[in-house]
Amino acid sequence: MNQEKIGKFIAECRKQKKMTQSELGERLGVTEKSISNWENGRNMPDLSLFKPLCDELCITINDLLSGEKVKEKDYKEKLEKNIINTIDYTNKKIENRNNFIGILFIIFGVLISITAIAIFPSESSWGSIYSVLGATVSLIGISKFTKRLSYPKRLLCNFSYFLIFLSVLFIIDYIGVVNIEQAPRFSLITISGDGVIYYDTLFYDVVRCNVDEENETFNVIKNQKYDIDNIDSFCK
Repeated sequence: MNQEKIGKFIAECRKQKKMTQSELGERLGVTEKSISNWENGRNMPDLSLFKPLCDELCITINDLLSGEKVKEKDYKEKLEKNIINTIDYTNKKIENRNNFIGILFIIFGVLISITAIAIFPSESSWGSIYSVLGATVSLIGISKFTKRLSYPKRLLCNFSYFLIFLSVLFIIDYIGVVNIEQAPRFSLITISGDGVIYYDTLFYDVVRCNVDEENETFNVIKNQKYDIDNIDSFCK
């Protein structure tokens, strides 16, 4: 579909009808700028405007999509070609819209996760909840880009992205524990003792000794079994 050729044809037909861009736009319920964009080949009229536009310019939709007056002998050939081009154009518009929506979801999901980490204290479960929510929202965006893939490949891509997103969150959490000495956000079990808090995470454990004292420490240890009644031993 040659947008530039179609645009010039629209301008030519409009001038033959002795209409200004403003007058044509008013009759079609669009702005003068929209008419200008069509005629300059920057974009195409919406599909819903094809018939009203053709009626105003006294041309057929086949003429419009061909960018010229179609001769009777070429009418069928041009019509078939224009139908295919219109389907391709429509599919491309839908794909571009889905991609745009997908990008918005990805950005919004990342912002939710970043905001959750920045706002909620590490001891709050809301930080981890909203972080995972952000990953899920972002995954919806990725799914917009993987629609064209086969189901197994789409499933693999989506799962891989979600796993990578969560891994980044876990790494950021681990860096916070080691460098800032804060409680891990993604602890599965939290056990409190006498001046001790034991955080059991998926990949490692954290022992917080001398809680609320000046010499409070955070010790990262390997994921291991522990005795709930004797967690104080990890601080000795």
